[in-house]
Amino acid sequence: MIRSTRFPGLRARFGVSRWDITPGLDVGVKNWGATDRWFASGVHRPLTGTALAISENSDPPLLLISLDLGWWRARADADRLRLALCDALGLPEENLIVHLTHTHAAPLLDSEPPPESNPEVTIAYLETLREACITGAKDAIEDLRDSSLLFHTGSCGLATHRDFPDPDDSKRFLTGFHPEGSADDTLVVARIFDDANLTRATLVNYACHPTTLAWDNDLVSPDFPGAMREVVETAMDSPCLFLQGASGELAPCEQYVGDPATADRHGRVLGYAAMSLLEMLGSGAGDVVYDGALESGAPLARWSPATGELPQTVSSSAPTVALPLKPDLPGLAEIRAQMAETPAGFAYERLVRQLRVRESVGEGVVSAERIWSWKLGAGGLVGVPFEAYSILQRELRTKCPHLLVLNLANGNHGYLPPAPLYRGPSLYTVWQTPYAEGSLEAVMNLAQDALN
Repeated sequence: MIRSTRFPGLRARFGVSRWDITPGLDVGVKNWGATDRWFASGVHRPLTGTALAISENSDPPLLLISLDLGWWRARADADRLRLALCDALGLPEENLIVHLTHTHAAPLLDSEPPPESNPEVTIAYLETLREACITGAKDAIEDLRDSSLLFHTGSCGLATHRDFPDPDDSKRFLTGFHPEGSADDTLVVARIFDDANLTRATLVNYACHPTTLAWDNDLVSPDFPGAMREVVETAMDSPCLFLQGASGELAPCEQYVGDPATADRHGRVLGYAAMSLLEMLGSGAGDVVYDGALESGAPLARWSPATGELPQTVSSSAPTVALPLKPDLPGLAEIRAQMAETPAGFAYERLVRQLRVRESVGEGVVSAERIWSWKLGAGGLVGVPFEAYSILQRELRTKCPHLLVLNLANGNHGYLPPAPLYRGPSLYTVWQTPYAEGSLEAVMNLAQDALN
């Protein structure tokens, strides 16, 4: 018998759960320095949390949680949620990833929010979020049962390059659509089937900043992942996890708007692209077998789908790398002094973010950072607590084509731009990050070693 594997995958036990994390309208949601608006007037689409548990046997499962949230302002807040989950579920740290989809129309994630944000309610939201995630994670683990996962890889044209040379100032870049820039359009999906061949969950991994909605928007929103999930979940009748890829320099061409219809349109673009791949996995059979020749107008080779022997290996690691900090990075005292002299507005917002980042990495010359690497049968997952540029996923997928690559996994301490960008015109992702030139390359090397 001649057999060929079209779609690699994993045979294991999977469990899934979904819950609501939409904040009240009294929770601070200011995520743009260009606005003075601290609160939303309504909800475009609910924010959700989705958990996927994966287990090879009776050992502690892997647990992936995807949350419709923006970014952690401080490492301590990300760690507080992550470690509370590990403690409540009895999981080793390498088995848990809390991932944020990176919508910019979500609550402020800061346990030390400014007084304008209704601090008590904003802090209380973080406590409610923690309890909801623990409950949702337990539900996913209780849902564990034998299933099969299949991977497929394709493309979607939503993402564009967003490091745009300022036409009026050759010494800097702007953050917005660059017509001549290239963008990684890779889309990786996975579909999980039970033994009755019914879809239990889907995964969509794509790199593109959810910055459709910006300062003119006054609604809580998941941005484009919301409509993407609606497309996929309507067709698949099961939860869909959106996983934000290595999107440091990637975003939609049309962004920074106030109309949620644009975010929905972007979501449908990604949703239909994902469906074109997921539908090819519709039989639940990753292999095809040769059924012999048939003489017709041409001699025909007949192939039919067949269930293959999927690998059953599940493993995890979370190695550490010491990343050098930029030598000219201001200390906490210097940043606080600048804040005292700076009026409210975008300049003050930049200083607040700089302060939280400095608090997260400390005042030394290096910062110890972890990445998460999971083996999932014939595929895998790498999660990093940064906003890495897409070269990370492009390079890693040369070794493992069916690889889920996640930014904002278990924290977000700054951008990771490629080394040459540190030596060019002024660029937001370079002056925002606390990490020195070469840090992205160090993380990439560590991830490659972990995959090996």
